[in-house]
Amino acid sequence: MRKSKFSESQIIKILSHQDSGQSVTEICREYGISQGTFYSWKSKYSGMEVSQLKQMKDMERELAQYKKIVAELTLQNTVLKDVIEKKL
Repeated sequence: MRKSKFSESQIIKILSHQDSGQSVTEICREYGISQGTFYSWKSKYSGMEVSQLKQMKDMERELAQYKKIVAELTLQNTVLKDVIEKKL
């Protein structure tokens, strides 16, 4: 997937231009993006503030750590069960 040339905080600022009354066509022309890109950003980031975005990223990072912990513990549990079954 291609990385955007806009940061997420810049995307939120671009989306806020529509709230101030600018048309989508004008915004897309000004920033050099397609309307499809604008609407996909809008579906992902609509109604968010920069602080909320930061909080969401922190929560996603924390969730990834928890998923990794669960995967490691599940693997250990499976290995221990296999060892116990072989001894019996």
